[in-house]
Amino acid sequence: MGKSVPTHFQCDDDVAVLEIDHPPVNALSHEVRTTLAAGLDRAAQDPAVKAVVISGAGGSFPAGADINEIASGASFTPPILLDVLAQIEAFAKPIVAAIEGVALGGGFELALTCHARLAAPQARVGLPEVKLGLIPGAGGTQRFTRLAGPQAALQAITTGEALPAERALALGLIDALAADTRAAAIAHARRLASEGMPVLASQREDKIAQVDPTLFESWRTANAHRYRGQLAPWRIVDAIEAACTRTPRAAFELERQYYLECRDSPQREALMHVFHAERAARKIPGIGADVTPLPIRRAAIVGAGTMGAGIAMCFASAGLPVILLDVSDAALARGVAHIRELYAQAVARGRVTREQAEAALERIGTSVDYGSLGDVDIAIEAVFEDPVLKREVFERLDRSTPSHAILASNTSTLDIDRLAAATRRPQQVVGTHFFSPAHVMKLMENVRGERSSPQALATVMALARQLGKIAVLAGNCDGFIGNRMLQYYGAQAERLLEEGATPEQVDAVIERFGFAMGPLAMRDLAGNDVGWAIRRNRTLPPDERWSPILERMVAEGRLGRKSGHGFYRYEGGKRRHSPETLALIESVSRELGIERRVVGDEEILARLLHPLVNEGAKILAEGIALRSGDIDVVYIHGYGFPAYKGGPMYWAEREGLDAVIATLERLAPTHGRRWRPAERLIEAARAGSWSECGAAAALTSN
Repeated sequence: MGKSVPTHFQCDDDVAVLEIDHPPVNALSHEVRTTLAAGLDRAAQDPAVKAVVISGAGGSFPAGADINEIASGASFTPPILLDVLAQIEAFAKPIVAAIEGVALGGGFELALTCHARLAAPQARVGLPEVKLGLIPGAGGTQRFTRLAGPQAALQAITTGEALPAERALALGLIDALAADTRAAAIAHARRLASEGMPVLASQREDKIAQVDPTLFESWRTANAHRYRGQLAPWRIVDAIEAACTRTPRAAFELERQYYLECRDSPQREALMHVFHAERAARKIPGIGADVTPLPIRRAAIVGAGTMGAGIAMCFASAGLPVILLDVSDAALARGVAHIRELYAQAVARGRVTREQAEAALERIGTSVDYGSLGDVDIAIEAVFEDPVLKREVFERLDRSTPSHAILASNTSTLDIDRLAAATRRPQQVVGTHFFSPAHVMKLMENVRGERSSPQALATVMALARQLGKIAVLAGNCDGFIGNRMLQYYGAQAERLLEEGATPEQVDAVIERFGFAMGPLAMRDLAGNDVGWAIRRNRTLPPDERWSPILERMVAEGRLGRKSGHGFYRYEGGKRRHSPETLALIESVSRELGIERRVVGDEEILARLLHPLVNEGAKILAEGIALRSGDIDVVYIHGYGFPAYKGGPMYWAEREGLDAVIATLERLAPTHGRRWRPAERLIEAARAGSWSECGAAAALTSN
């Protein structure tokens, strides 16, 4: 076959090699499926061909199905993947998969169907469909379970994790590792042709015999909170259970039914929106391929508190040396002890090996001397949220770091331009807002100052990927994207308390919606004193007021989890009802002359989320966010908005923007002018969707 065809047919003596060549990731599009099926037919009909190897060009086995085809329905154009896999299963000659790079989703289902699988040592395999609101639909749950057993299948497929080749080998998903994967696969295929065909994965019984019948209910119970509100994880568990309890034919048919159910679900649409939004967020108009990011070889973090320690871990875990700097050896000792504890927990949970943890710890140096920062490429300030203190840090960093180094702030709300003004290199000053806990949370909200250079922005966007983060670029304003919106969410939660809701009710509504934690439990976790400190740096318009509830709680020492008492009491790590806090809330209502009433759950949900959307509309209009999808990414990865609902902007569009406007029109007379429906919101409601207009140009023009 010619180079224009996405599956090349070549022969190595008596072994046919079908090489899939469909850049960039060899996705199993209709054209690939058609030519792969044709190649298999050719190999079947050629008596000189004794065995077949399927490989991927460019160092990658197929990395999955074509996502756009799933969304459009084109994945159902014959031959569908199931047809090709049935062709492989019925093949009279051995077929071996040669896996280089990654084999994910439909690509791994293709490999699992072959008679054997060889992989490069650096390869990764997995079934990540759950991340798109799907389950594997071409036998993935069945063959994986029969090769590796139900426990391994439950862990890997419900999380969508990609397994390193060594782990896949240990589980029985891979038959052997080989550096020259293609040559080894050809030799293995030739050996199978002479020695006899191995048992297909779909016919294996050894790993599903005598399964503990309580395994699946125990798994469902243990993960009920994590799967709450979602469809795909539950269906994956059902399909894996079917692999162990039903006939192969019935179990395969059930998996397909579950796949179709998930494919037609609004959750699949929402998660595909998130998938595309995450990738779009990497693209910054005005910063093209000609802008080369500064290589980051060594970093410094100023501040060894919880955030600074977590950020240092991000660098160390990514293989980058980092200096942790603070004012005293005692502060550094506390920070390093915290880091050691976090790595110990990660080892205990199996997230890293002891050797990986020790290697990361060795990359973290400490210092009390700014003079030790003479060879860093980036310095990130992570001290307390005090503008005077942060400016002092930037002045010292400007004097002590190399002239090429980028100076970044982890501030969550403060003005990046004021910090940049404390330096002689404002073009190299940016915001890099990590989220707590920094070593866990995926979001990195990068902030552009007025004079931040394209290279500085390109560098921190590339750095996010290097650290395994998902980056969104924000403009410079009070709170940037996330916290600017969050002030309305938190303020409304307190106003609902004044009117008659309880902390338990407010949080329960949001948690049922899909957040892991409600707004008041989140305040307790972050520290009510932290929320109050941020609030004190803000000035409200004359027609607005803060609820006095938060200030009263801080004055009484109810700081949240760290003090054992906040909106809730904390006993043994669990939150409990606090009669004292409810009494405080009721006293505030009396002092303000508010007659407490029954507040309905629907009202709570609307009043908490609709103002978020309204502020998001203003952020879009001002160019603080480039796209509505960027806002969704921020709220999913930074604030716990349920990904399967697509983020606040996507969710509001699907629910109806007119309902958002109606809520704001009810609130504005008693809450202030800022609560009125934004012009951009009104325009989007008229159009029926958010339109991406000239905001991007406003953010990236110099």
